[in-house]
Amino acid sequence: MIKYKYHFLLLLTAAIWGFAFVAQRLGNAHIDPFLFNGLRFGIGAVSVWLLALVSGTKAIRFSTGGLLLGLVLFTASSLQQVGLVWTTAGAAGFITGLYIVFVPLIGLVRKQAISPRLIMALVLSLGGLVLMNDFSDLTVSAANGLVLIGAVFWAVHVQYTDKCRQKQDTLSLVINQYTVAALASLLVSLVLNWDSLGEVELLYRIGRAGWPLLYGGLFSVGIAFSLQAYAQKHVAPTPAALILCTEGVFALISGFLVLKERIDLSSVMGAVLISIGMILALLPGKKANPA
Repeated sequence: MIKYKYHFLLLLTAAIWGFAFVAQRLGNAHIDPFLFNGLRFGIGAVSVWLLALVSGTKAIRFSTGGLLLGLVLFTASSLQQVGLVWTTAGAAGFITGLYIVFVPLIGLVRKQAISPRLIMALVLSLGGLVLMNDFSDLTVSAANGLVLIGAVFWAVHVQYTDKCRQKQDTLSLVINQYTVAALASLLVSLVLNWDSLGEVELLYRIGRAGWPLLYGGLFSVGIAFSLQAYAQKHVAPTPAALILCTEGVFALISGFLVLKERIDLSSVMGAVLISIGMILALLPGKKANPA
């Protein structure tokens, strides 16, 4: 029963991330994507630091692996957040979920073969992506393309988290990556928005994005990413990715409930195909007969 505890934690992570797509879209309405990410990762880092202090945890260690993981997190979250400026929360959630297809593909580096079942999963998932895209508007398609590239980096993040998890304690690992992602995002925002906004207007916009920032910082970053790092100490990357992919379901539901985003038949069919593809990609294969 203990192992199901970690599966539940990953499912809870997926739910928090799925509803975070709504918060991210609302945040984009007031401040630029990089500033939003910089502030939410900063809030997440501070919240985990405070948790470490209150719990009397040993000193936080910084490592090369944790810092590199932060760069991967910065890249993945930046592509996703910029894409959310134009695409819907539901579409972004399902497209991001495609990273569970890329997780085993990255395994090719480890000399793992691609089975016919995985190829079929890729075809189904890409077909679902086409159905969910509105190709009458190139901007929307380009935005979904950014989210798709971000999905590749999310897959790298899952695999690299698994690599780092045994070498560093959870709190150190998450604080490492949150700090790097926050600093990198704030630096890019500063470069892109130099002299474009006055201090008063900037503070006003940050205040308007207050609730999305708090949700994104405390829940999506501080809680969810920490739960992921903790649970992945006990769950292998492939089943972990399978559980985390359900964030797309929560994203579609939250986009409909909160943002009143329309869910048409094409989107439903695309979501079904992507879901089938993602599940098919990670179903256990047949065991070889004993000699």
